[in-house]
Amino acid sequence: MAISRDKKETLVAKMKENLENAKMTVFAEYQGLSVADVQALRLLAREAGVSINVVKNRLVKVALQDLDTYKNLETSALKGQLLYATSDSDEVAPAQVLDKFAADHEALGIRGAFSGEGALLAESEVKALAKLPSKNQLIAEVVAQLLSPVHDTTNALSGNLHGLLDGVEAKAQ
Repeated sequence: MAISRDKKETLVAKMKENLENAKMTVFAEYQGLSVADVQALRLLAREAGVSINVVKNRLVKVALQDLDTYKNLETSALKGQLLYATSDSDEVAPAQVLDKFAADHEALGIRGAFSGEGALLAESEVKALAKLPSKNQLIAEVVAQLLSPVHDTTNALSGNLHGLLDGVEAKAQ
């Protein structure tokens, strides 16, 4: 069934907005996934703050050409039935969501990504990004590293204090 011109313009505008706000857009081939599988993927993505869009590649190319960041981007990789995962808050979340889902569903194949800076990333680069810890995990690790000397100092001081109190208590008896 053909899509009306107004609907196409709406889809292009929505995709343009998603690409403009996205820190990372990962595209993957989904041919062979059932409707239930795609719904499960959308649920998993929603929980991670990622949006999944299924848009014709031709319309995505039009949206890319309208954005200065992606204007000179090579779009020959946009072939087949592709879905687009975007996140405006986390650079690696779309890659992680699709990689996690692809581990259980062989029909989903990551094909590449567009970075927020306008670079085209290959499949291997996207899979490497998917293995990185999430933004929240990295922040937690940095905070733990920063607090480590504080914890060490308080533990050392509390040990001396306990020793002093034990000595005073033993002397009092």
